Amino acid sequence: MLQPPHSSLQVAAVPAQRVPARDRDQDAPWHTEAVCRRDEAGLFFAPSKEPTAARLSREEAAKRVCARCPVMVECREHALLQPEPYGVWGGLTAAERRVVLARRRRREMDLKKTARTTDRIAQAG
Repeated sequence: MLQPPHSSLQVAAVPAQRVPARDRDQDAPWHTEAVCRRDEAGLFFAPSKEPTAARLSREEAAKRVCARCPVMVECREHALLQPEPYGVWGGLTAAERRVVLARRRRREMDLKKTARTTDRIAQAG
């Protein structure tokens, strides 16, 4: 989701077409093709004191919007690199993004550890 929940959203007259990343105009920002630009912002951001069942239902509906978005991967990476602390971005909730980031950090640490071990073996060999 690209806009905070309090801003108004524009409604597009024509549904977005899936365009492979390699065929997109490289000068246009990725978010210009985001499907969520046409949906209600409240779908992507939780209202205060939202009941759990309502939150889960809203998040699933937001994820369905993300699933048909041609720039879902770009949106997800944006949210992971920022990192975006709230809302559904790229088909992931904030909690799911925290899990992805933790896994990436562990993987990077493991790769560094493996590289150091390999370097020591090479130097000793």
